[in-house]
Parts: sequence; structure tokens; C-alpha cells
Amino acid sequence: MAGGGFVAQGGGGNYEGGLTAYVLVTCMVAAMGGLLFGYDLGISGGVTSMEPFLTKFFPSVYKTMSDQTKHDNEYCKFDSQMLTLFTSSLYLAALVASFFASAVTRVFGRKASMSFGGFAFLVGAILNGVAVNIVMLIVGRLLLGVGVGFANQSVPVYLSEMAPAKMRGALNIGFQMAITIGILGANLVNYGTAQIKGGSGWRISLALAAVPALMMTIGSFFLPDTPNSIIERGHTTKARQMLQKIRGTDHVDEEFHDLVDASEAAKKVEHPWRTIFQPKYRPQLVICTLVPFFQQLTGINVIVFYAPVLFKTLGFGDDASLMSAVITGGVNVVATSFSIFSVDRFGRRALFLEGGVQMILCQIATGAIIGWKFGVNGEGTLSQTDANLILIAICAYVSAFAWSWGPLGWLVPSEICSLEIRPAGQAINVAVNMFFTFFIGQFFLTMLCHMKFGLFFFFAGFVVIMTIFIAFFLPETKGVPIEEMNRVWKAHWFWGKYIPDDAVIGANHAKNDA
Repeated sequence: MAGGGFVAQGGGGNYEGGLTAYVLVTCMVAAMGGLLFGYDLGISGGVTSMEPFLTKFFPSVYKTMSDQTKHDNEYCKFDSQMLTLFTSSLYLAALVASFFASAVTRVFGRKASMSFGGFAFLVGAILNGVAVNIVMLIVGRLLLGVGVGFANQSVPVYLSEMAPAKMRGALNIGFQMAITIGILGANLVNYGTAQIKGGSGWRISLALAAVPALMMTIGSFFLPDTPNSIIERGHTTKARQMLQKIRGTDHVDEEFHDLVDASEAAKKVEHPWRTIFQPKYRPQLVICTLVPFFQQLTGINVIVFYAPVLFKTLGFGDDASLMSAVITGGVNVVATSFSIFSVDRFGRRALFLEGGVQMILCQIATGAIIGWKFGVNGEGTLSQTDANLILIAICAYVSAFAWSWGPLGWLVPSEICSLEIRPAGQAINVAVNMFFTFFIGQFFLTMLCHMKFGLFFFFAGFVVIMTIFIAFFLPETKGVPIEEMNRVWKAHWFWGKYIPDDAVIGANHAKNDA
């Protein structure tokens, strides 16, 4: 996520100690921050497909949707900029908040950032649950965005710093797993609240966001600070004791010295934003910009934000559209669990490439079926067989994303940036991600209205481009310590020309000195 912390990997990651029960529990508690992001991702699409919610806040959309004489074009019946603003406003707030979260996390520690994020999300959930007008609704969404910005910045940093180097990839993806569980939980809540008589189900759906917020806020008070954070604030003795506790051994000298050296090096970098634009950091700048950009242009948030709306648009019934969203949410969780066990075994490139090819095929299949049944005019119906085929294609697409671009879109940018440019690199990563999350969330329904089934081919085209980019421009980073990353770039056919010889020599000397 955004900057605000450092993650040192020294000595090739061959430190004493391993994954202790203490670290596992603390990481599980911290990863609950992902539930905030996930719950919100899943809840908004279901709520915006509920008729009582539309009647109260977006009557024009409900009128258009209900008037059979005005929506023969199935593609356009939910097209409303105000409706999409309800969903997408959160991500602009998260973008801005992530930069403030960077400073809070660095100065006050990871715990403080998580606590504040949880509290902001809690207040936003309450406001949304009791909202009586669109202003309260949007203000609540903005506060949820502040919570997401702080959580998405602090939790991954916390997990990376607590985890042993050899387990860092898997435990980082634990945050993504929490996001997918949050999405699935939200889909189940939406399905249940839609059955409530009286039209109050949407309030319960929105207000229940307070549950993961409370879990994170209360849980953060019981979490220990990371050794990295303690060192940053000048308490080296306490940091050594914490490192011994989380590694399960008293022999932590090598890792402790690397952490202290990394902290000292980080303090000497006065202008990380200016530094990252130097030619020798061109690979990191490009990857930290294009990977989050491509992640959003896979089209995944079309499914995550608007799954119930999309399924309802395609002719699924109210309950069927919500249940279909539950099914895709379940697929998301299962496929993400696969990435946890495979990312450090098969590597990043293999998952990226396989996932890309699978997404391309699924998007083409989905677009072809929708185009065949609804055509350009948006007039037609789906048979049960057609609906099942679309659901299968979307589930296969979601699974491909969940073990490739979903977790790796965050993991790879975080592991390629050396210490001196990490804050800037991570800030670019989260800013690009949140901006295009906002863009897709705000304009998807309009794009669907005008591009029709061609929208799925549009996203498939981007997946082709990004898969080619990975094949030619991303070297394998599995098991490579950060201080040795320049050797990977130097050996690359394209990036090698940007890396000076002394950068590689310096990395080798650092390793030998260790």
C-alpha cells in the first residue's frame, strides 16, 4: 500500500528463528484490516440493487428501472452518475487518506494508524446505517474511505515487518485473503437482508460494516509494535526484545543489525520522491505505476462493485443476482487461498501469465454470450442455460484474478523497491490503484450503457496488453532479497541498461559484509 514504513530483508533472508505461534496470531489479528476493504467492496453493489434503497436515495434510477417502456435497452437501466458516486467516492477519500496515513504510520507506529483507520470506518458505517439523505450517505462513504486508506497502508506494512523473510509473501497475501472473506461476507449479508420485509435491509447491510471496524479497532490495541517501528522511534533495546519474542530465539543479532542499518539508511534519504525519478530507479517507477494501473483495468472491480447490479441487468432475478454474487465471492476466497500456497513455490511470473490467459478467455466468452443474446440494442432475455454459462465464465475469471493480479498486484510493487525509494514507490502504487478504482467505479455503468457487450472485449484487450508486459518486462522476484534486487534488474534484457555497475557491486559488498 502507501509508504510510511520500511521492510528490511538482509542477509539473504537466512536469519535464525521462524514462524512462531505469536507471530501467526498477531498477523491474523492485523489482517482483519482487510475485512474493512473487502466488506465495503462487496456491500455497495448489493445495496445499490435493492429497490427500497433506490427508492429512497435514487428515485430516478428506480423509476427508469421499473418503467418497462423506458428500459428496453437492458444495458442502460442503472446508468446514473450519482448512483456510481455513492460507490466510488470512497476511493478518492482513500487515495488522499493514504498520504496522511504514511506520516502517521511512520511517526506514531503501525498500531496507531490501524486504530485510527478502524475508528474512521466505524463512524462512517454508523452514518451510512442511519442516513436520511444523500449528503449523509456520501459523508459516511468518505469516512469509510479514510478508514480504508489507513488500513490499506498500515496493515500490509505491519504484516511484512512481523513475518519471517521466507514467509513474507504468504503472510502478505493473508491480507488479500481477508479482503476476499470480507467480500464474501458482504455478499451473504446482502442476500440475507434482501429478504427482510419493510425495506430496512439496506440499513442493516451498511451498518454491519461496524463489525469489522470494531474488530480492527479493538484488536489493534492488543497488537505489539513491530521491531522496525520501535527502532524508528529510537527504542533499540525494546526492539531487540520484541524481535527475540516474535522469532522464538535469542540469536537475532544479524537480523537486528540489518534492521538498525536499514532504519539509519532510511533516515538519510531526504527526498525519496526526487530520488525515484533517477534513471537507476526506472524499473521500480514503471512497475509501481503500471502494475496497479493494469490491476484495475482487468475489469475485476466491475464484478466486485456491481456483481448484483450486473447480474440483474442481464436478467437474473433479485434473489438470483445476489446469490450469483455470493457464488463469485466464494470462488474468490478459494482461489486466493491457492495463491498463498503457490506464490513462493511457482513464482510470481507463472501466476501472472496463467491468470492473464485465463482472464482473457473468460472475458471474451462473457462478452460473446451477452452480445449474442442482447445484441447492440440491449433487447433480449437469458435462458437458464445462458445465465449459467455467464456465471461459470465470470467465476473462472474471478478465480484467475484471485490467484494472480489480485494479490500480486500489491505484493510485487512492495517487494521490488529498495529502502531509499520505498515510501515514494508505495505511495505511487496506492495512489494509482485508488485513482483507477475510483474511475472504474464511477464510470462503469455509463461505459456499459454506451459500449454494451463490447465493454468485456475492452477489458480483455487490456489484459492482453498487461500479460505481454509481464512476459517481457517483469523478471522473477521470488526469493530475492531487496538489497540484491539490482542484480535481477541488471541481468534483464531491457532494464539492465538503467542499472549502473556500482549499484550491483554495492549490493554484493553488502551481502559479503553481512
